[in-house]
Amino acid sequence: MTMAVKTKRRALVSVSDKTGIVEFCAKLEKLGFEIVSTGGTLKALLDSGVKAISISDVTGFKECLDGRVKTLHPAVHAGLLARRDNKEHMASLEEMGYGTIDVVAVNLYPFKKTIEKPNVTLDEAIENIDIGGPTMLRSAAKNYRDVIVVCEPTDYDEVITRLENKTDDEKFRMSLSYKVYRHTAAYDSLISDHMRKLLGIEFPEHISFAYDKVQDMRYGENPQQAAAFYKEQLARDGALTSAKQLWGKELSYNNINDANGALELLKEFAGTPAVVACKHANPCGVGTGDSVYQAYMRAYESDPVSVFGGILAINGVVDKDTAAEINKIFIEIVMASGYTDEALEILESKKNIRLLQIDNITAKREKTAYDMKKVYGGLLIQQYDETLLAGEDMKLFETAAEVKTETLSSGKTKTVYGNGVVTERMPTKDEIDAMMFAWKVVKHTKSNAIVIGKSGRTTGIGMGQTNRIWAAQQAIEHAKDEAKGSVMASDAFFPFDDCVKTAADAGITAIIQPGGSLRDADSVKACNEAGIAMVFVGDRHFKH
Repeated sequence: MTMAVKTKRRALVSVSDKTGIVEFCAKLEKLGFEIVSTGGTLKALLDSGVKAISISDVTGFKECLDGRVKTLHPAVHAGLLARRDNKEHMASLEEMGYGTIDVVAVNLYPFKKTIEKPNVTLDEAIENIDIGGPTMLRSAAKNYRDVIVVCEPTDYDEVITRLENKTDDEKFRMSLSYKVYRHTAAYDSLISDHMRKLLGIEFPEHISFAYDKVQDMRYGENPQQAAAFYKEQLARDGALTSAKQLWGKELSYNNINDANGALELLKEFAGTPAVVACKHANPCGVGTGDSVYQAYMRAYESDPVSVFGGILAINGVVDKDTAAEINKIFIEIVMASGYTDEALEILESKKNIRLLQIDNITAKREKTAYDMKKVYGGLLIQQYDETLLAGEDMKLFETAAEVKTETLSSGKTKTVYGNGVVTERMPTKDEIDAMMFAWKVVKHTKSNAIVIGKSGRTTGIGMGQTNRIWAAQQAIEHAKDEAKGSVMASDAFFPFDDCVKTAADAGITAIIQPGGSLRDADSVKACNEAGIAMVFVGDRHFKH
C-alpha cells in the first residue's frame, strides 16, 4: 500500500462521542486542512460530505486485530511528536516520508457507560479500554506548541474561531494540553478503580480518584474561601449527587455538607417513615412514626429552636399537611423521596427554601465506597461505619453479660463485662425500642456524643464536646422535662460514673453504650443503685 503524501495541514479525528464532529471537520476543511479519520468517525464524515481519508492511507498499514491496532504507527506518532523548530526532527520525518499532524480531535471508548450497564462482564469492560486514543492524545499534548489537541467537543467552536483569527497562541494550546492529561488521568483512574473493586483490593499501595465538577460555589464554609462541588464519575444510588432539585437557588458549600449528614442518618431508618432534622451536619431532632406527618412532628418537637434554619431529610412522600407544618418555620432544605402536587404548591410559596427529590433515598452505601478525610499533605481512608450492633444481635438486650475479673500488670484487678445487660434490672420492651432508636442517632452525631430519647423520637442531643459529661449535660438540658422516662445512648464508653449519676438525676431509665472502660464497674454500680437498666454492645461509634 502506498502512503499518502501530505500536501497541506492535516487534522486527525477519531471519536466515540460524535457530538459536533461533522461540523468541526467541515470548518477545518474550509480552513484548508486535510481530514484523516478512522472507523465509524470516517464513515460519519464521508456520509455528511466531508472529504476525509482513512488512517490507513497515511500509515500504509491496514488495521488489524478487530481494530485494536490502527493508529499505533510511526507515521502517526512521528507526525505528532516532531518538533517543528528542530531541524533533525523534520529531516527524519522527510527521510521516512511522513508528514506532520497539526490538529488532533480524539475522545475515548465509552468505558464509563460500559461499566454502568447492569451485569456488565469483565470482557465487555476490557474491550472498552481505549489504547490508541489516549496514546494519540498524550503525544499531541506533549507537543502542544505545534499541535492543537482537542478531547472535549465543547472546545470545537473556540478552536475554529482561534484558527480563523490566528489567535491559537501558546497559552491556549497549553490549556488544551492540560485538558488532555486531566481527561486521560480520570479515564485511567476509572479503569483502575473498577479493577480494584473486582479484585477486592481495599487499600492499594497507590490510589487516585476522579471526580467531575458539579458546580462552582459562591464561596466555601466562609465568604473568604473559594469552593467547588464535585461528584464521583459513577452515580451512587441514594446519594446527594443524584438529587434532582425541584425548587430554590443553588446549594451552598455548607448546605451540601449539612445535607449529607442528614442523609447518612436517614439511611438507618429504611422501612419506616422517618424525618431527620439537621444543623451543621449534626442531628437536632429525629422522629419516626406511622406516617411522614407524624415523623415530622416528632422530629420538630424534639428541638423546635435548633430546627429553625435547618435541613430536613424525609424518607417518604411529603403531603400537604406535612408541607403546611414545614412552612410554619424557616427551613433551608427539604430532601425527600417525593412530594405531592399540593405539597409542592405550599412549599414553593417560600422563595428561600430548596426542595430536593432523591430516588431510593435510604439506599445503603456500596461496600466499595470509601469514607475519606483530607489532611494537609495526605488523605485518611477507611471503610464506612456500617455496623449498628455486632451481628445486629438483639439478644444483647435480653441476656445478662458475662462478667470476669482480670488482673492488671499493676497487680490491681479489673471487672470485665461482655456484651449484654450488665445491670440487675433488665430493660423493658419500650426501653429496648427507645435504645435502638437512640443508638442509630448517636452513631451519626459528632463525638463526644450523647443522645437521649423515647421510642420514635429524640428528646435531647449533646454533641461535639471535649468530655462526655458535658455532652450528657447538654442533651439533658435540651430535653428539659422530657428527659424523665427517656433512655440514653453514648457513642463511646463512660470513663467515670458521672454520666450515669447525671442521667439518674434527670429520670433516665435505661442506657446503651459500648462498655470497655477501666471503671465500668463504677457505672454499673451507679445504675444498680438508681434502678437503671444498662446494656453494653461492644462497638463504639466515634464520628469526628
